[in-house]
Amino acid sequence: MARPLQVIYEDNHLIIVNKSNGMLVQGDHTGDKPLNEYVKAYIKEKYNKPGEVWLGTVHRLDRPVSGAVVFGRTSKGAERMSELFRKREIQKVYWAIVARRPPTKKGRLVHWLHKDTKKNVVTAYEYEVEHAQKAVLVYRVVGKLNNYYLLEVEPVTGRSHQIRVQLAAMGCPIKGDIKYGYPKPHRHGKAICLHARRLYFEHPVKKEKILCVASLPDDAFWQDFLAINDEKVKPEHLIFRYEA
Repeated sequence: MARPLQVIYEDNHLIIVNKSNGMLVQGDHTGDKPLNEYVKAYIKEKYNKPGEVWLGTVHRLDRPVSGAVVFGRTSKGAERMSELFRKREIQKVYWAIVARRPPTKKGRLVHWLHKDTKKNVVTAYEYEVEHAQKAVLVYRVVGKLNNYYLLEVEPVTGRSHQIRVQLAAMGCPIKGDIKYGYPKPHRHGKAICLHARRLYFEHPVKKEKILCVASLPDDAFWQDFLAINDEKVKPEHLIFRYEA
């Protein structure tokens, strides 16, 4: 791994970690060691677990995307968190850096997305098409640095490549995302400037309000944006806050 495993939140039922960009959540044909294997190794060592460690994948992030990823440490935790995602009862907030100014400071994007599974590419349409899924997100501009803009994005639906393709369809491809129209790759290779920044939800077992904040990648470009963005989270919205 590029850096030690960053655990944001952990209890008997769940573990939430900060994924590095360029890392797989689960294994694929590349054979590269994925995040879930690192998490299993962490649990095995920390709790001196004999045998195979059970870990349930609740959701995924694309390989070039960084940020908060949820795993279940028990089947109950995994199933109930998956249900929160399915019912859209978890607030997901992403940060994205784009090189073109959006048409408005804040807005709502609605598209119908069709995925070519062979090429692993999603196409966005502004009208309903056969076999496409409706995708909705809201965004706001929260910072500007030189010719780049920092967007805070909240997906209402959870579609494959949704934020990447919808921002590109608006004319604002994410920095480094050559798959969706950015002219050149990120200098760190398998990375794009999209980060799963916050997760806010009611714990499915403990029934506590949880806000998890994933620290930004170790990249001077991200850190410059963090310095100019005064992110404020009202304390009355929280019972517990976790950061990594």
